[in-house]
Amino acid sequence: MEKLWAGRSSGSVDPTADDFNSSIRVDSRMIEEDIKGSVAHAAMLGAKGIIPADDAESIVSALGSILDDIKSGALEIDPRAEDVHTFAESVLTERIGDAGKKLHTARSRNDQVAVDTRLYLKKEAKTILDLVYELISTVRDRAVENKETVMPGYTHLQRAQPISFGHHLMAYAMMLTRDADRIADAVKRMDFSPLGACALAGTTFDTDRFMTAESLGFTAPTANSVDSVSDRDFCLELMSALSILMMHLSRFSEEIVLWSSFEFRYIELDDAFSTGSSIMPQKKNPDMAELVRGKTGRVYGDLLSLLVTMKSLPLAYNKDMQEDKEATFDAFDTAKVCLSVFTPMIKTMKVRADRMLDAAKGGFITATDLADLLAKSGVPFRTAYKITGEIVSYCIKENITLDGIPLEKYREFCPAFDESLYAVIDPAEAMKKRTSYGGTSPDSVDAQAEYIDAFLASRK
Repeated sequence: MEKLWAGRSSGSVDPTADDFNSSIRVDSRMIEEDIKGSVAHAAMLGAKGIIPADDAESIVSALGSILDDIKSGALEIDPRAEDVHTFAESVLTERIGDAGKKLHTARSRNDQVAVDTRLYLKKEAKTILDLVYELISTVRDRAVENKETVMPGYTHLQRAQPISFGHHLMAYAMMLTRDADRIADAVKRMDFSPLGACALAGTTFDTDRFMTAESLGFTAPTANSVDSVSDRDFCLELMSALSILMMHLSRFSEEIVLWSSFEFRYIELDDAFSTGSSIMPQKKNPDMAELVRGKTGRVYGDLLSLLVTMKSLPLAYNKDMQEDKEATFDAFDTAKVCLSVFTPMIKTMKVRADRMLDAAKGGFITATDLADLLAKSGVPFRTAYKITGEIVSYCIKENITLDGIPLEKYREFCPAFDESLYAVIDPAEAMKKRTSYGGTSPDSVDAQAEYIDAFLASRK
């Protein structure tokens, strides 16, 4: 297959160097975007009279048939082609002759690959967003189901205060809304067409970049031709958003691993999303959560590799930038597969409310409520804090819980105590009374669910 740059070089390229230079194995997935970009470019060339209208029509028709043949399997992408652009143009020329050679007028592979990549990533971002929205909806539903399921809230992985499992889940729903917004915002900044910027300086032909931008669904053409072909911020920004998304999934996965352990037993994963051991028959391993946690590092690596690639490149295009697609595509592929398995894993997991409640009762997690009770009765908070600490120490020494202390003993610590303290130190009651905005009460979880509903309705 003849190189698009044949003419300047007369010698043949070393086979190893030729394979090293080739990107067809990576960029072949953009064949549809490449053809769409070429159709828009050909239509513009014909409309502006840069090439004959008949030739433009022939090119557009032939490109359509090429795409149809690829989708049907009648035409396979040649792995020997240098890149997806070379393959498409070569097949076009084989089918319609010299008219096909006019397609590349007023265009370079530099702006061509940039527009292909943006078109492809716009499509992929939409797929990712749909998966994120589905996960948000699933987490929201499980949160509402468990708005009265009491569990210990943790700081430093130590039992801290009573919350509902629904409230804890809703924290992840909120993280995911930010992830969705970051991805959508990145797409907005990417939504400009570099087609027509050519190699770096634009062209002497009277092209209409606004026409091609509009026909391809972009907001507008990019405003600087050098930036058009040298910019990969859109890849980096999307990978950054995906990295933060994966960090959230990884944190969630870590908790699933902990919660499903024998030590916690807060949840039980469905058999469809866990595995056994090859040697220990009693094991039920949270492998899917662990893989999501592990694949997070892979997405981080994709982002870092492109950051390092781009950090010292002079303007405009450099061959180093061919490395952008493999890293970016891998980040998207990884995030998609993780989201695809994560949502049904959450949807099907069994919640052990009894285990969570037992843990909530055993960790003195209503000690703050006891101190607050004294403070509300007029005892200075620092004094109330000290008294409560002494009560906890007494419980530890006597191996009892807060509700195991008789009222008479409580009054030895502070005469301000009365029967009302027992309702205060009940984890379920303590959880329900946290009615401040954004708090853990069931009504608050319902309000957060309404926020999620409004978020999803406004973005789908």
